[in-house]
Amino acid sequence: MMGNGFGMGIGGIFMWLFWIALILVVVWAIKARVVSDGRAEKEEKSALEILKERYARGEIDREEYEQKRRDLTG
Repeated sequence: MMGNGFGMGIGGIFMWLFWIALILVVVWAIKARVVSDGRAEKEEKSALEILKERYARGEIDREEYEQKRRDLTG
C-alpha cells in the first residue's frame, strides 16, 4: 500500500525550507564578507596615506602637504 502521501508532502516542504535556508545563509555570508572587506580597507589607511591621496587629487598644494607631513611625522 502506498499510503495517503502525507509523508511525502511534509518531507517535500522540509526539503524546500532546507534549500531556502541554505541559500539565505550563503548570501548573508557573502554580503557580510564584502561589507567587512570594504570597511577594513578604509580603517587601515594611515593619516599620512590620506594626506598623500589628498595631495595627489589636488585638494591641497605642495606647501600645505609638506607642513602637514612634518606635523604627522614629528
